[in-house]
Amino acid sequence: MKRLARHSAIYGLGGVVSRIVAIFLLPVYTAYLGTAELGAVGVLIALTAVLVTILRGGISTSAFFRFYFDSTEPARRLVVVRTAFWFTMTSASAALVAGLLLAEPLAGVLGLEGQANLVRAAFVGLWAQMNYEQLTALFRVEERSTGFLLASLANIAVTVAATLVLVVVLEQGALGVVVGNFTGTLAVYLALLAYRREQLGLQFDRPLLREMQRFGMPLVPSALALIAVNFSDRFFLVHLAGADEVGRYELGVRIASAMVLLLTAFRMAWPAFAYSIDDDDEARRTYSFVLTYLVLASSWVALALGLLSPWLVRLLAPENADYWAGAVVVAPLAFATAAYAGYVVVFIGAGRTRRTGFNWVVTGLAAGVNVALNLLLIPRYGMSGAAAATVAAYVVLFVAMTWRSQRLFHVPYQWRRVATAAGVAVALTVLAKTLDAPLAAALALAAAYPLLLLPLGFYLPAERRAISARVLRGPLRALAR
Repeated sequence: MKRLARHSAIYGLGGVVSRIVAIFLLPVYTAYLGTAELGAVGVLIALTAVLVTILRGGISTSAFFRFYFDSTEPARRLVVVRTAFWFTMTSASAALVAGLLLAEPLAGVLGLEGQANLVRAAFVGLWAQMNYEQLTALFRVEERSTGFLLASLANIAVTVAATLVLVVVLEQGALGVVVGNFTGTLAVYLALLAYRREQLGLQFDRPLLREMQRFGMPLVPSALALIAVNFSDRFFLVHLAGADEVGRYELGVRIASAMVLLLTAFRMAWPAFAYSIDDDDEARRTYSFVLTYLVLASSWVALALGLLSPWLVRLLAPENADYWAGAVVVAPLAFATAAYAGYVVVFIGAGRTRRTGFNWVVTGLAAGVNVALNLLLIPRYGMSGAAAATVAAYVVLFVAMTWRSQRLFHVPYQWRRVATAAGVAVALTVLAKTLDAPLAAALALAAAYPLLLLPLGFYLPAERRAISARVLRGPLRALAR
């Protein structure tokens, strides 16, 4: 458990630093890019996420980890490494060639007419991302989390420097953002390629690849469905509401993505922690409390982001008022992420019983709801309709996975407390937005959230005693001095 906690914390640190840097780069983007340019970047990010998932075929992520640990023999593990490496290299290179040749028609399909070079740059980034992630996966299977972190930090440092030069100094706009984002990835990948040269020989095992594909391919539809929920709104917005609307929406998305800082470390540590509990009764009790506390924490963060969104967008886009309308989507997107946090917990029931074949139905249902609502709501409500579709999709995802997992491994979740934690946060958000609360009132409501749960009977007696002890500890220590 100590080893798991240490590695999870180090892996999470790279993700946290990356998210913080992304947030601090937003004022640069909003100052030097118009809403349409940032919208184009958002569309290409969505496209890349879809293509990477398809091109991996479940090989370079799930199957690689599974088959690497199937044998303790170094020679066999080396075959797995080389087979996954050359499969990834071939798949990414084929996509790069296709993207370079078909850039102009793709730009038209994506609503980015006249921006073929931007599409070409995105495919170079896709190639760099796929190959970089395959090589850094070696650090993970070797449990060399420090090496993984150093590669991540070097990537971030080069990316930030390149982006600032391209966007601020050379004024390359959206092209500068895309090229800057893959420059760090490409540079670190080339360094890792030299570092790993002895492991990456010309060896490829076709029977092994077929076994890995049989394992990994069934996971692809579920992953694609989740990507559809996450990114399809950009595609619908650019075609139904225009690139400017995507740009405003993208700023709101990036502010709401601060929720990911809460989930990053949890998602990396949770599966191993959950599966490590051998006793089923103890697991059920633990899972029930984890869901309650995670919903409490994520609802509090979502409430704070939603209440403070009008001031956050002005802070991150001080010189471009065109972006300020993006504040309207922060609260719903943040609460959608809170629903996704709940999904991550309840999914463990299906995982514990090793019956995950139905997952694609659950994620496919959520994706279907998302697509239908995007088509229905965006023409009338623009980005607000896209945000509403995302919320609905994640709620459906959480409810459907809860129903499925409970049938496989019943857990006595504390539904009254879960509903109270989420309901109070949503109610406070609606109240503040209805009354157009000023900054001081928004801060006060966000701070008062855990106190408002007291009269509603949210806390258990033991929790109230623990909170009282912690509150009193500070004054008692001061008196003792």
